[in-house]
Amino acid sequence: MNKYVVRQPIKDKEGNLFGYEILFQEEKGSGLYNQTDYAAADSISNFLAQNNEKVFNDKTTFMTFTPNLLFKNTPKIFKQNDLVIQIEDNVIVHPLATTLIQRFRREGYMFAINDFQFAPRYFGLMEYLDYIKLDFGKNEEVSLENTVKLAKNFKKVCIAYGIENQKQYDLAVNLGVDYFQGQYVAEKVETKANKTDYLQSNFFQLVVEVTKDEPDVEIIEEIISRDASLTYGLLKMVNSVYFALRNRTSSIRQALVTLGLGQLKQWIYLLSFKGDKDFGSEDVLKRSFLRASFASELMEYNNTLPMSKNEAYLMGMFSTMGSLIDATLEEIFEDIPVSEEIKQALVYHKGPCSLLLDLILCYERADWQNITNYADMLGIPTNMIAQTYFNCVEEVNRIWQTIQDTEEDEELAKVVQEKTEELLDEEMDDLGDIDDIDVDDDIGDIDDIDVDDDMDDDIDIM
Repeated sequence: MNKYVVRQPIKDKEGNLFGYEILFQEEKGSGLYNQTDYAAADSISNFLAQNNEKVFNDKTTFMTFTPNLLFKNTPKIFKQNDLVIQIEDNVIVHPLATTLIQRFRREGYMFAINDFQFAPRYFGLMEYLDYIKLDFGKNEEVSLENTVKLAKNFKKVCIAYGIENQKQYDLAVNLGVDYFQGQYVAEKVETKANKTDYLQSNFFQLVVEVTKDEPDVEIIEEIISRDASLTYGLLKMVNSVYFALRNRTSSIRQALVTLGLGQLKQWIYLLSFKGDKDFGSEDVLKRSFLRASFASELMEYNNTLPMSKNEAYLMGMFSTMGSLIDATLEEIFEDIPVSEEIKQALVYHKGPCSLLLDLILCYERADWQNITNYADMLGIPTNMIAQTYFNCVEEVNRIWQTIQDTEEDEELAKVVQEKTEELLDEEMDDLGDIDDIDVDDDIGDIDDIDVDDDMDDDIDIM
């Protein structure tokens, strides 16, 4: 597919992930959403049909649809609860706009409008809208304030997008916007970890070891064995239905053999989130893993950079450290055992390795022109980038879901254990009630019976 496709996170003001927006762009020219030909719509429809499971996970997904995509019923590829249909001016000015929107509304789809304008054609569609999105990158403060007030009066949810710095973010918060989107938002972490704590954590040491070209299994086993959370998580994972083992294993070494170092490299970063939640939010950790996988997979198309696929993986993973750790990039990477070329890329965005890192960062920002420039310099086929990206997204989602499933299993097991303990307690209480019966008193009651009197009575009756 000769188009770029990327997703951007949408968060609330606490930094919790609310959903994603899927962005499409032409490889060349002015972009998909300025195109009027059906060929572009066909290409997008085909891509979505082939990748719908990769596009969506458990979060709400926003996607902009042109009139052509709506006429082709492209939204129906997806479930109503998964998708918010975004529309722009090219839909609103269409003579059949109201008819199209009403049709999808009747079928249960939600709608958002990009960059709301004070014009009659926008007000005419207000009743069908659930979300109003505002571009904080180009609109004036007065205009933004008026639009937010209007949206609140109509009880619409406001999403600020194009937020690239603290000033724009603070303005959106002060205006009472509900959700936020932009590169600044994607990288924003409410609490950063202490550098020393992070670098000394079992999680960090394990990541460094498993991404070496020749990992030492004994060192990996030793690191995992000293961390109860990692040990439990590894054994729980390997003994899960996913691996379908005939016999359960309780050995860390056997678990590593079963999993394999290749899969361990992928699993361990997300698995660590369960034990080290102070080291970043779910979204940041998943983005770290996505960058790592994306960098490693793109290396399949390049043999000129002075780093291996494993080193590219490490570069992508560590590229979020500036968001995670309370220290300068220079201070962070002075103690991290990576090559000088990777350090130059991560800290200064210099050197040949920085070309791959900057390609990935441009892809996240939907910087379409620079994506093509970097891809050309690296010799990476532009028609492979979108599919590679969403293959990596699918892998991250699959692994994360498996981890969530193991957590649910743990919760279920905990509930079962608690219920079992309650039942045992009740049974013990019942036994206690039996013990309280005064056997001696009952025997005494029997002794009190006047046998002679009864016998006399019997004689009299006779």
